[in-house]
Amino acid sequence: MSSLRVIVLAVIGSMSLFLGASADAAGQPTDTDVKAAFLPRFARYVTWPPAASPKAGEPFVLCMIGNQPFGTAVEAAARSQSVDGRRIIVRKLPSGSVASGCQIAFVSGTALQPTQQVLAAIGRKPVLTVTDDGGPRGIIHFTVVGGRVRFFIDQATARQNGLQISSRLLALAVGVRQ
Repeated sequence: MSSLRVIVLAVIGSMSLFLGASADAAGQPTDTDVKAAFLPRFARYVTWPPAASPKAGEPFVLCMIGNQPFGTAVEAAARSQSVDGRRIIVRKLPSGSVASGCQIAFVSGTALQPTQQVLAAIGRKPVLTVTDDGGPRGIIHFTVVGGRVRFFIDQATARQNGLQISSRLLALAVGVRQ
């Protein structure tokens, strides 16, 4: 009986894996896919100080710092986006100490450099920091509410860092820290 039970559980487990893969293949975006799609779009709703904006002909730079939870989804999303006629490129960085040249930084710490340490290394630079559930918060912080990807915005830190966030983006946030 116990070996039959193991076989039944294995078949059910295999079917659920297959069905889950089919749902994803059928175009059902995961939370990770939605977050990856959001990241390059944030650039449209933020104004950087002139010294931190890309020069004419240069791309916007979206840096992925630390762990890389999105695979190639952010690169794919960035390829389909532009801001003021500038393309968006993605740079993957191992730590926050090399975040210069980034307009947006998705920060996901590692065991060697936790998220809080990366955020501290970026400090008050004019970089739009984005973080995910379960850790310290950047200027934009992803969360899942009612099964949907949403985000909080820290408007006070954005202002301190010289960034202006559009009222259109602020209106979409679950919460805004003034």
